Amino acid sequence: MTYPHLETVKSLLGITGTYQDATLDAYAQEVIAYMVDAGVGKATAESAESVGVVARGISDLWNLGSGGASLSQYFRERVVQLAYKTKGSAGNV
Repeated sequence: MTYPHLETVKSLLGITGTYQDATLDAYAQEVIAYMVDAGVGKATAESAESVGVVARGISDLWNLGSGGASLSQYFRERVVQLAYKTKGSAGNV
């Protein structure tokens, strides 16, 4: 499955063209899995509402390859906020 907001994420990250699409999509799927495992509803994690945090997570993962990076504090805090926000919502548990 291709992440439906891939073009928006690319725009947020300043990426043009299609060369990195497969890598970015794989990172998006990993970020969404992280969010769902942390308690964010799947529908919320895949929605336009979460595109900013998905972009941040992708950026964090991209930088992990340099060896010194980790998931940012903003990313982790935003995931927690979304988990609390969507907890118990229809279609998000």
